[in-house]
Amino acid sequence: MELTLIAFIIGLTLMNAMPHFILGTFQARMLSGFGFGNRANRAYGLLNFAISLTLYIYTYSLGGLLSGGIYLGALVVLLIHFVTGKFFYNLFREE
Repeated sequence: MELTLIAFIIGLTLMNAMPHFILGTFQARMLSGFGFGNRANRAYGLLNFAISLTLYIYTYSLGGLLSGGIYLGALVVLLIHFVTGKFFYNLFREE
């Protein structure tokens, strides 16, 4: 596979992880690779995240992760949401 295609797949899977995980956390319905539902969307988001990170480290090495500014920035935003998403959902949801 050509390197630009691999880079495209890395970016595609990383950015695809975010809406699925966010909508799964906020209990919105969206079709994912695993079907409808909150758990299905969160699991699909985590799978996309794992694929993206694995391909990135395989292609550019672990050291490349620290020097790849745009990927690292997107990764940090996604990881922050993984850690704090449920907290903010509970804090700001309307009942």
